[in-house]
Amino acid sequence: MSVWRWTDRYSPSIPDENCLSLGEGQTPCIRSRSIGAEFGIRNLFFKLETVNPSGSYKDRFAALAVSHMLANGQHTCLATSSGNTGAALAAYCAAAKIRCRIAVVESAPSAKLQQMLAYGAEIQRVREFGTDASVTGCVFERLEAKSRQPGFALQISAFRYSPLGMQGVESIAFELQGQVPVDQGNVFCPAGGGGLTLAVARGFAKANGLASVHCVQPEGNDTIAGPLREGSDEARNVRCSTKVSGLQVANVIDGNEVIAACRESGGTGHTVSDQEIFDAQKLLARAEGIFSEPAGAVALAGALKAARRAELDLDLPVICLVTGSGFKDLSSIDAMNADAECPVVTADAMFAED
Repeated sequence: MSVWRWTDRYSPSIPDENCLSLGEGQTPCIRSRSIGAEFGIRNLFFKLETVNPSGSYKDRFAALAVSHMLANGQHTCLATSSGNTGAALAAYCAAAKIRCRIAVVESAPSAKLQQMLAYGAEIQRVREFGTDASVTGCVFERLEAKSRQPGFALQISAFRYSPLGMQGVESIAFELQGQVPVDQGNVFCPAGGGGLTLAVARGFAKANGLASVHCVQPEGNDTIAGPLREGSDEARNVRCSTKVSGLQVANVIDGNEVIAACRESGGTGHTVSDQEIFDAQKLLARAEGIFSEPAGAVALAGALKAARRAELDLDLPVICLVTGSGFKDLSSIDAMNADAECPVVTADAMFAED
């Protein structure tokens, strides 16, 4: 019950003794109980990547990335992260007894930093990394150079940098084909650098699937979705302004490949405001009981916008990837609950108004 169920679809193969797993993958895909009906999407589903071992879909990436390091005898993992990649790699490196060093975006949530540290990772936050394209490019270049040392490996959750690890993320598409009648349906994916969206599209292509894959981004990090929607073949660098943790990637990384893959699948791009994302996060929690970080609600925000624009066949399945747990970004939960109270009362006064 892990991503290794699909080992015959990964290349090159990894010896069995090096296939590391913490129980990632095989996540549930559940039908909406209320949001779908409210917005007229008759077959709305949520793929709950929140239940992976470190709380996000990035465990699928880390499982293959670190397993390849074990197979190659490598001892030091260098990585970049806005939070979830770092947490996943730190967990799997701890299990593999591999040193893990991570350059983190300056605004990464405390909960994600604490998770990396708990697993024993060495982390440094880099000023303007993730928001400024030139700084971000410099970080990548310096890490690429450092990773050329014997025994080192650079693990960034993008096909451009870590194609072997990213094959693990393709397993989302493999699983969906067995969970819902997804062919001719629509799969909405949140995107920062675009690796997840590209992996899902490639996974469906590898398994001869026919789902339309859509790329959803915050308006403040519109490197891919806007160009895809506008008919361009090329993504663009931006000055990132979104406050949504995890999707602050100002550079074109897998963007051009995402545009081609989504367009070939019949999907398009959707941009949503930060407020639409925070509203979708709250809606998931209070209407469906799904505890998501803001980035995990981006797909739903995009699907709802597409439905309002009458861009979906509402009889076909619509699957939204919920990519990370609400425990990953507790400040967003504080904001969500700003109008709620938790008073201290005596036993006699408890719910006395009822």
